[in-house]
Amino acid sequence: MSANASTSILTDLHHQALLDAKTQINSMVLGKSHEVSLAMTCLLAGGHLLIEDLPGLGKTTLARTMAATLGLEFQRSQFTADLLPSDILGVSIFEQATHEFRFHPGPVFTQLLLADEINRAPPRTQSALLEAMAEQQVSIDGHTHKLPQPFFVIATQNPVDLAGTFALPDSQLDRFLLRLKLGYPDTNAEREMLSGDDRRHLIAQLSPKISQQQLLSIQHAVTEVHASAALINYVQALMAESRRHKGIRVGLSPRAGLSLLHGAKAYALLEGRRHTLPTDVQTLFVAVAAHRLVPEAEADSRETLCQSILTSVAVD
Repeated sequence: MSANASTSILTDLHHQALLDAKTQINSMVLGKSHEVSLAMTCLLAGGHLLIEDLPGLGKTTLARTMAATLGLEFQRSQFTADLLPSDILGVSIFEQATHEFRFHPGPVFTQLLLADEINRAPPRTQSALLEAMAEQQVSIDGHTHKLPQPFFVIATQNPVDLAGTFALPDSQLDRFLLRLKLGYPDTNAEREMLSGDDRRHLIAQLSPKISQQQLLSIQHAVTEVHASAALINYVQALMAESRRHKGIRVGLSPRAGLSLLHGAKAYALLEGRRHTLPTDVQTLFVAVAAHRLVPEAEADSRETLCQSILTSVAVD
């Protein structure tokens, strides 16, 4: 099916595949159905995901399960203080046999990249990855190399262990469509994990539920999901409120508004709808906006400020 197929055809043919994919991911990432839906929304919207949470809460399981379920090539890169940009992007090496430079691609040349503990890498390496995320290509030695499609980055960082880390600047945090926290599992989910098989063995047995071509078609269909003038007014009102809201030093940029609207369209499509509702915007708002706001006081919770903005803006 071509990427130009109508949204209605894509919804009818692919919605069940999306449901099957979501069900399979939820069977591996237990008790986190909301977070799984947001992660899939991020992928369908063509964005990238930042997960800020403690070790051992399922970040790697989520990434590996999404790759296996969606039939995507997977790479994991552990970010460290001595990691160079070339370790991520790749390097050109002169070969004696041919007397030519040959490009050896780095781990970024994959379809789903898990950038583990991204804040442990120096700013230059962080910037190299984030530029590749934004441009969907890598330029080395005057040559441009396109990244595979689809291309999705899940980056993680530990919010507690800050020793030896380099905080991502606000301008680079803006490259991530969503920021999530997985949190601890509930009692039932944790018990099922403890009494069940090793997740690594279970993930190895998973089969793809969506083909790569289907996924690309669905990503294209997101742009065709309808957003009414009233809904766009609502998004614009949220942006305006963020710029004058008490406790916020820097509000949301126009790019944040575009990200929120596009993410809401992707969430609507994931829910089987061809139109966007205010509830889609509300569901995504904290995950889209919290890492982009700059509070006046460091102690202020960005998530609480986002909830306050939602409360302050009425839905027409």
